[in-house]
Amino acid sequence: MRLLVDATAIPADLRGVGRYLDSLVPALVAAGVEVSVATQQRDADRFTELGATPVVDPALPNGRGGRLAWEQYGLPRLARRVAPDVLHSPHYTHPIGWRGPLVVTVHDTTFFSNPEWHTRTKAPFFRTATRLAVRRAEVCVVASHATAAELRARLGVPADRLQVAHLGVDAELFRPPDAEAVRTVRDAIGLAPDEEYVAFLGTLEPRKNVPALIRGWQTACQGRPNPPALVLVGGSGWDTELDSVVAAVPAGLRLLRPGYLPLEQLPGLLGGATVVAYPSFGEGFGLPVLEAMACGAAVLTTRHLSLPEVGGDAVAYCDTPAASIGTVLSELFDDPDRRAALGRAGIARAAGFSWANTAAAHIKAYQQALARHGATS
Repeated sequence: MRLLVDATAIPADLRGVGRYLDSLVPALVAAGVEVSVATQQRDADRFTELGATPVVDPALPNGRGGRLAWEQYGLPRLARRVAPDVLHSPHYTHPIGWRGPLVVTVHDTTFFSNPEWHTRTKAPFFRTATRLAVRRAEVCVVASHATAAELRARLGVPADRLQVAHLGVDAELFRPPDAEAVRTVRDAIGLAPDEEYVAFLGTLEPRKNVPALIRGWQTACQGRPNPPALVLVGGSGWDTELDSVVAAVPAGLRLLRPGYLPLEQLPGLLGGATVVAYPSFGEGFGLPVLEAMACGAAVLTTRHLSLPEVGGDAVAYCDTPAASIGTVLSELFDDPDRRAALGRAGIARAAGFSWANTAAAHIKAYQQALARHGATS
């Protein structure tokens, strides 16, 4: 099978769709798919290293608006030149003029259910993109059964046009860290050698519920002689409440915001934490939860949308209000045996999520798209 993947929307810091494609592409290549990648020049060498054939259009402009315009006019021209069996658009949008077999990844449906979690321009844009994708694509790939159910309920998408492909975890990278890996990340963040901490990993945006996490952590720390620090790792989003909540943290507690960490430091961060807390209002998948489990962390998350599909019975659960977060955090602080049991259970459960399985589900989607397109053309 010849596949063309449009990777031109990948941000420079490899968030989101970048992480997804960097793991999916080599897994597809390993499964025997001939993968070409439409890419920006800066990413061409990386896709070569991943086993794909990069295709760079010199006419691809810089900037989001220019890229979206190019997607409509330049990508179909590039695709006709490559002549793939299937075009995969991995981030909601796709070239409307493309007439060949098409697969589109829809990462979640919260632009419909909870537009307040997104910027005022982003929510309507991605609602429109999702409606066009489910109408035009032969198959839409989603990362969870929860997202598939939402698309069926909200947009009436037939089940046979949705392919669930749980994301995987890089077992070579995300595994219980050794003492040196933990020490390296502690030094980078500014933690004392034996200082306990709660870790959060993700963009600091409204859906992640970070203000409630901060308040819950404060409650859980009350009366403790050596309270764990709270470490918020990830890029700044658009949570307008966050700065005021951070400013109100009492002087006796330590809250650290180191921003992005290099990918290779994440296992030390996650595996070295007393608890990894991810009390999100809802996710399309929840990759930080899976990666923390693979690192042997005791993970605290919620039961909303896809998160129970990832965590199963290998994580602790709370509700989204600060009081619930604080109660369960306090229980975990006081119960090292339970934390250790969760760590063991997380490692075992995470082993079932592989990028090879993710690639196999995508290949099934590509085959379905080819068959459906052939039947209707």
